[in-house]
Amino acid sequence: MTSTFLRSTVAAVTCTVAIALAGPALAAMVNLKSELSGKAEVPANDSKGTGSVTATFDTDSKKLTWKGTYSGLSGPATAAHFHTGEAGKNGGVAVPIFAGAAAKSPFEGSATLTDAQVADLLAGKLYTNIHTEANKGGEIRGQLTK
Repeated sequence: MTSTFLRSTVAAVTCTVAIALAGPALAAMVNLKSELSGKAEVPANDSKGTGSVTATFDTDSKKLTWKGTYSGLSGPATAAHFHTGEAGKNGGVAVPIFAGAAAKSPFEGSATLTDAQVADLLAGKLYTNIHTEANKGGEIRGQLTK
């Protein structure tokens, strides 16, 4: 009887430790991308500019990390952001990417997202937008997708 109790206790402790150690391993890295063009802007424009952003999202730390490039804009980039909004709809700034003198290509950065931003990101409701003086609302845009 003591032997059975000891085996059960050891098994229970082993399972508890295994579950506790497996928790951090359940975090996932989500890979995302965004291809930017004037045609994706709302309303669409005839910009010759293009760009791309690749990003990773760590589901455990809620950290979004990105790298991107752009070229062919109508003038210098003035700012870039991740905005909340479905394809075809405009939305507010969710995460700043760059502004002013930092507006150079290539660019990179990271931010820790709120729970609401995480939900929007994983639902495909964030887009990348690069702004210029001639296109203050955004010259090129692309939905951030898995």
